[in-house]
Amino acid sequence: MSVATIPPFSVAALEAGTIDVDNFDHEAHVYVAWLFLDEFPVTEAIDRFSSALQRLTAKLGVPGKYHETITWFFMLLIAERREASASKDWISFRRDNTDLFSADQNIINHYYSSDLLASDRARRTFVMPDMLAA
Repeated sequence: MSVATIPPFSVAALEAGTIDVDNFDHEAHVYVAWLFLDEFPVTEAIDRFSSALQRLTAKLGVPGKYHETITWFFMLLIAERREASASKDWISFRRDNTDLFSADQNIINHYYSSDLLASDRARRTFVMPDMLAA
């Protein structure tokens, strides 16, 4: 996805399970999470986004692909960044938060060990970070 464009995804498409899964990469996940947080209070956004992802992975036959800790971590971080930002539009958010999109140095690795993220417990339920961010 280009930094200068609005991705073609929506809350409604994810909730209905009709989202274009072939193009639903990490950046698209962040964008749709951002949309949920734009429409709903944080706790409702997390609940709805998590539920929609779980329904989608079940529909696709890969329910084990859903990861509760990663989902909650990114939702909470996006919510915090949205609140701290002077700009409220996606283009500005994307530009100002490039660390949320880096595949090489994924921000979650600053907070969670690979062992904890790989655990069944972290997949099933949100767990607190076991590392301090550098």
